[in-house]
Amino acid sequence: MTDVIAEPQAGGCPFKTADSPEIQTDFDIHDPNRVETVHSDYAELRERCPVARSTKWGGHWVMTRYEDIMEVMRKPEIFSSECVNIPPTIGQDGPMIPLEIDPPDHTTYRQIMTPLFSPTRMRKLEPEIRALVLELLDQIGDATEIDFIDAFAKELPTRVFLKLMGWPETDAERMNDWVDRIVLGLPGASEEENTAFRMEAALETYGYFAEMIDDRIEQRDNEGQREIDADTADVTDVLVNAKFGDRELTQFEMLNIFFLMMIGGLHTVQGQLAHSWIHLAQNPAKRKELVDHPELVSAAVEEMLRLEAAVAGARVVKEDVVVGGVQLKAGDRVLIPLAAANRDPEKFENPDDIDFTREPNPHVTFGGGRHRCLGSHLARIELNIAFEEWHKRYPDYRLHPEKPYKKHLSQVRGVESLPLLLNQSI
Repeated sequence: MTDVIAEPQAGGCPFKTADSPEIQTDFDIHDPNRVETVHSDYAELRERCPVARSTKWGGHWVMTRYEDIMEVMRKPEIFSSECVNIPPTIGQDGPMIPLEIDPPDHTTYRQIMTPLFSPTRMRKLEPEIRALVLELLDQIGDATEIDFIDAFAKELPTRVFLKLMGWPETDAERMNDWVDRIVLGLPGASEEENTAFRMEAALETYGYFAEMIDDRIEQRDNEGQREIDADTADVTDVLVNAKFGDRELTQFEMLNIFFLMMIGGLHTVQGQLAHSWIHLAQNPAKRKELVDHPELVSAAVEEMLRLEAAVAGARVVKEDVVVGGVQLKAGDRVLIPLAAANRDPEKFENPDDIDFTREPNPHVTFGGGRHRCLGSHLARIELNIAFEEWHKRYPDYRLHPEKPYKKHLSQVRGVESLPLLLNQSI
């Protein structure tokens, strides 16, 4: 048995277990009734039982302390990424690569994919991303009322993703539909109905991906093998011509790489933009600080990333282990909500406050360890440009008083609609 962070309890059994009544919770990361209370829920769990046992989805652990969550991410040999979802599937056909792959294969996949998202390659995209942001702002124009999601937050990451992949930008609408169905599920449905609903959308997505792959393979076969420049070629071209050791990637592997990139690249940035704009609309003094001091943009992006981390990943315990005085058993599933880590008062002073001068700011919004988000450089560029250009064009905006925003809670938290009134403030 491995002891990660052990705090034996006084008297009786040295460690709490899954049956200990004092650590039980009905916390459900998919419960829509918690969408506005999730941060206070994490705080309550952190105070009462930072390693809690949820009765939902067949039973799983929920961690809420920064150090515990970091420890889980740093130790893939104990906490496997073979399944990062609770429930175990969101419709994908096989493991999402490389996220749900452990070493040593994980290392090879990362070697293939890391150059595609290198800081150098991402910086080369800045002019195109800025042009896209300005185009979206021009389309908003003189409007006084918009839905921020439809007009901006959804379009930006989807069109950037399609550009990266080398796929038609005209496919943005159906791409967004698939992601919404997979991430959100079917509100009010049973667990079984939700799984079936997500799998139907995923099947449609896989069909589209397969078509894109087949087209490129046909092109490759017709033109012959050629040297691919990972700094300039689109992602599809690179993967179709990539080697895993001495073999080509299979279609199955590419399908599951694309699936992860779609889920990881679209809803996360959309949600981060929307949550940020909600905070800035509700806090005009902070927004004015950003408008008056554009040099704070990068720090503001980092603070908003800390405040509203979208992802609550999961791990599978590979061997018996003790964390925070609680006994976990091999085969257990563990939820590690990054938003909980980012608001741990043991790590961040006044964690619920917005502070654009917070230094240091060691948030874990992009994860940690071997599975740290490959797209973090791209996400930061998208967010920095969006923060900068939007606030040049629309320094004043507020939430619509008669049309409330709609958030959703899942393992990828987000915002479904965000009505804004432009050129107005509170």
